[in-house]
Amino acid sequence: MARENSSFIPLFLLFLSLFLCFFPYNCCCSNNNGVDQIKGMFVFGSSLVDNGNNNFILDNSAKANYFPYGIDFPFGPTGRFTNGKNVIDLLCERLMLPFIPRFADPLTRGSKIIHGVNFASAASGILDSTGLIAGNVITLNEQMRNFEEVTLPELEAQLGCKSAQSLPQYLFVVGTGGNDYSFNYFLNPNGNTSLEAFTANLTLTLSQKIKRLYSLGGRTFIVISINPIGCSPMIKINKPTQSGCVEEMNRAAQLFNRQLMSFVDSSKQEMPFSTLVFVNSYQILNDILQNPSSQGFEEASRPCCEVPSLSEGGNGVLCKRGGQACENRRNHVYFDGLHPSEAVNIQIATKAFLSPLKTEVYPINIKQLANIV
Repeated sequence: MARENSSFIPLFLLFLSLFLCFFPYNCCCSNNNGVDQIKGMFVFGSSLVDNGNNNFILDNSAKANYFPYGIDFPFGPTGRFTNGKNVIDLLCERLMLPFIPRFADPLTRGSKIIHGVNFASAASGILDSTGLIAGNVITLNEQMRNFEEVTLPELEAQLGCKSAQSLPQYLFVVGTGGNDYSFNYFLNPNGNTSLEAFTANLTLTLSQKIKRLYSLGGRTFIVISINPIGCSPMIKINKPTQSGCVEEMNRAAQLFNRQLMSFVDSSKQEMPFSTLVFVNSYQILNDILQNPSSQGFEEASRPCCEVPSLSEGGNGVLCKRGGQACENRRNHVYFDGLHPSEAVNIQIATKAFLSPLKTEVYPINIKQLANIV
């Protein structure tokens, strides 16, 4: 009789393991604090990471859902502010993930959210007051609420487990801050507010948002720096007498980036069992601007597409609707007055994923973060 019982136990365990594997909702969640496999990505921020959320906002002028945007993208103009793929798309390819659906699309529900959702909104910033110049935008606060109140409960229902179990398998990508300077601080004088005080408020506010995501179960974060905004073509387009970069704007970006990088270090104590990676797109893009030809670029100061200035009825940022685009888009650093071309996005994403240089991605690269062999 004892021998019969001993043979029954292995059979029972075998049937139990088969049962669990045939019901994926019971197998999809991990209880550990590490990253066994990246299941998907949740994206927050502004136009550099937006993939078309603003298309669904009526009173909004910050849209890229028309040609020549998307001229090199497989699905044409989708709302991405470049000629082809943005950094998020390229990181998804590296991580073997599908393109992340946009939150504002009514179709982004049910099983379509399994691999993540993009909440970003062009013209938005860290502060609620940033973005008013473009009309209605989805503020960072709203993006976070959309994740917490809409997507998260639906994700739990889809996966069949609580967020504390599932979210460690997702990347949280945050790319925002540049608009808070370009279209807020430098556009609207802040009285007695110093650049240092404004920046401290920005980084504190952003760190609080990231900590909120951590409290919901997020454990793996990518934060993207502000680009050298003082060198973007919109400066020259709107101020033809301007020569070179606006160093005050670049100094602001560098100050913000340093404080954001410091948060990556301090988060080790404040957010146990979490990992933050800082992608220094400022450094990567600035290296290209300093010596374009060495990295395969010929034009580093003018946009590839037609960009009407303020005096021409445009804003110096967006491509003219239906306007012309340069033929060789691979040798242009910028596609419009502010946003890099796909060729630059490829360099940023590649270095974020593979670079061993801590000046480009800190403290580890995304391949190491994702534990990809």
